[in-house]
Amino acid sequence: METVFTIRVAGADFHAHRQGDTPRAVFLHGFGGDLHTWDGVCSELAGAVPALRYDLRGFGRSVSQDDAPFSHADDLLAILDATGIGQCDLVGVSMGAGIALNFTLDHPGRVRNLVLISPGLVGWEWSAGWRSLWRPIVAAARAGAIDEARRLWWQHPLFASTRSSAGGQALFDSIMRFSGAQWIRDNHRLMLPDVERLCLLDARTLLLTGGRDLEDFRLIADLVAASARAVQRVELPGAGHLLHLEAPAVCARQLLAFLRATPPP
Repeated sequence: METVFTIRVAGADFHAHRQGDTPRAVFLHGFGGDLHTWDGVCSELAGAVPALRYDLRGFGRSVSQDDAPFSHADDLLAILDATGIGQCDLVGVSMGAGIALNFTLDHPGRVRNLVLISPGLVGWEWSAGWRSLWRPIVAAARAGAIDEARRLWWQHPLFASTRSSAGGQALFDSIMRFSGAQWIRDNHRLMLPDVERLCLLDARTLLLTGGRDLEDFRLIADLVAASARAVQRVELPGAGHLLHLEAPAVCARQLLAFLRATPPP
């Protein structure tokens, strides 16, 4: 049984779902997604991992109360404090995994285990190919053509394998719910780049990657695997970027096995 509630902290109202009285894991979705993109994984877990999942600021039903600069990692810290979660298992996908990684480097004592699915990386120098696909989406959104921006994002090569999977509808629905606010304005507070800090990552980490992901994310995953100190990498050769939508049962099984193997404190 999930509890649906709102967390009002850090100048925003965060829409959240909580499973269990004391969540152990916190789930962070990707860009253009929302907490419902975790429905498949959470259904497969069937309550085995008490969890908190929420819509990141500007996504889903979470809204800022003003236009002040913010960071998703600072939001996460405020949410953990507000909900009484001292230490958690942090699970993120894509942008959400980048946030999880950034948060863990800044607040290592708050993270017991880290699960990164196709992670982004703060400070990454995106390829010319990636930028050439991103610019038209932003341009459409800033010209007021939000529906066109959503269409371009849905058709992005990043999601090729997801579109043809059982999780395609969930991805489409989440993109159609996205307001597009973060295409229109960028009021993120600057964060320390993580490219140079990966060697400091001590947290026990599970890295899930898809063999059909785009090159930028493949390179980021390779860098994380080579630089961090305690990384277990699991590759799904036939999957693309959004493993939690394409293969929720596999993700849930890997996640549960990893968390159950946590050494005692």
